[in-house]
Parts: sequence; C-alpha cells; structure tokens
Amino acid sequence: MKNKKTITLLVLTIAVLSAFVNIVGLISTGGEGQHDFTAVTGEKVQIYGEGIYKNDSISVVAQGKAADLVTLVFAVPLLLVALVLATRNSFRGRLLLTGTLGYFLYTYVSYVFLWSYNQLFLVYVILMSLSIFSFVLSMMTFNTSKISQKFSDKLPRKFLGGFQIFVAVTIALMWLGRIFESKVPFGLEHYTTLVIQAMDLGIVVPVALLSGILLIKKKPYGYLLSSVIIIKGITMLAAICAMIVNSAIEGIEISMVETVVFSLFTLLAVFSLVILLNNVELKKYREVGK
Repeated sequence: MKNKKTITLLVLTIAVLSAFVNIVGLISTGGEGQHDFTAVTGEKVQIYGEGIYKNDSISVVAQGKAADLVTLVFAVPLLLVALVLATRNSFRGRLLLTGTLGYFLYTYVSYVFLWSYNQLFLVYVILMSLSIFSFVLSMMTFNTSKISQKFSDKLPRKFLGGFQIFVAVTIALMWLGRIFESKVPFGLEHYTTLVIQAMDLGIVVPVALLSGILLIKKKPYGYLLSSVIIIKGITMLAAICAMIVNSAIEGIEISMVETVVFSLFTLLAVFSLVILLNNVELKKYREVGK
C-alpha cells in the first residue's frame, strides 16, 4: 500500500482523538442546565445547558451524542480493523478504510461548522484536517485503470448504481422540501444555517449521483466511488438512526418519513456492501496487481 506509514500515523491519530472527543461529548457535565433562548428568527429554542455541548439545542445534542456513541463503539473500531487489513495490502481492507475515512471526514466537517463554539473546537479542526489528508491518500492507493478488474462480472452494477441514484434523489427532495416548507426551516433553531443539509445537497447528493451513473456505465471511478459511498453510507446512516432513536427517547419531535427513509436506507446499504465485497475476486486481484 502506498504511503503506508503516513496513512497509519494519520489514522491512528484520528482514532485516538476521535475517541477522546466522543467520550468528552458523552460524559461531560456542568452548566446551568436547560433553558429557553429566543433565536434571531423569533423561534423559541430549548438550550441543553450542560457539558461540552451546553450552548447547543436539546435536539441537536440528542443527535450529536448518538453520533458520538456510534462513532466510539462502531466507527473507531471499524477504522482500526480496516487499517490493519489495508496495511496487509488487502483490497477489501483498503475499500473499508477509504469508506470509513469518508465517514470521519463528513462527521468532523459537520462538528467544526455545526456545534456552537466549545473547548474542543481546535480538536475538531485537527480531526477534520487529518481526515481530509487520510481520505485523499487512501484514495490514491488505488490503481483506477485496473480497479474494475478486481470485481466479478456478476456484480449487479445496475442495482448498486440505481440504489445510489435513488438515495441521492430522495435525500435531495427531502431536504429541499424542508427548506421550502416555510420561511424558517424546521431544525434551524438558533443556528445560522443548515450545515448538514448543505453538506448533503452540495457533496453527498452529487457524488452519489455521479458514482451511480459511472458504475452503471462500467467506468473505473464508478467502482471506486461506489465502494466509498456505500461503506461511508453505512456508518453515516447508522449514526443517523441512532440520532433518531435518541431524539425519540428525549421526547423530541421527529419526522416519521425521515425515520422510515433512513432506516430503509441503512438496511439497503448493508445489503449493498455485502454484495459489493462478495464480488471482489481475490484471485483476479493478485493477477492484475495493485
């Protein structure tokens, strides 16, 4: 694997720092407790008032703590397992590593721009930066001209490509519907903009559309981008499902449509990953090289 030592150092640093911020986010205490706040839009917002997230709304903290938990118990271990496999030059390991790094990149970009400023801000920035460089270096370990040869001819490209296109269109319609439904979109609360919706509409939706189309057309980048989108999608969707569950437990109003949509997407993403990895032909991979 190219740049093995650099990638290993970056990934291990991400794992340690991420575990640290996740634990702090889950167990930190102190503060004046829950209180009301009037946003510039006139909306009444309930502020969490405790721990590292004391200046954030109750609904966002419920989602954020769920993300912290999923990252700590699922994403960090998956990242370390993927790193071990990737350093052994496992093609599947490199796919897992790249996809998981995509999740960490998405997560810490959102942490930098969504959370109200707190003592962990610089750590979030470091994690975002490390994730960017690790993701790019991991993508560079693939020989895109030969990547299609690593997969079986039986790979259901139309199903996997169609699934990504469907996810992209559904997310776009869901977020656009929220944005246009009123002058003050649901979920804006006391924040200045819709960070997650901006990231999804500006990055996730276009990449998912592109990768789906390229995969159906048997283009090399279609195989690579689809692998990244599906693997990243599982970790991200697992976090979203945990957010929905935690929000419901906290008594926060949730959208049943979004609950059903994201739950279905999670099941389909896991199914797609199983199909994808089962269609990696290891013998052929050894023959064509890296």
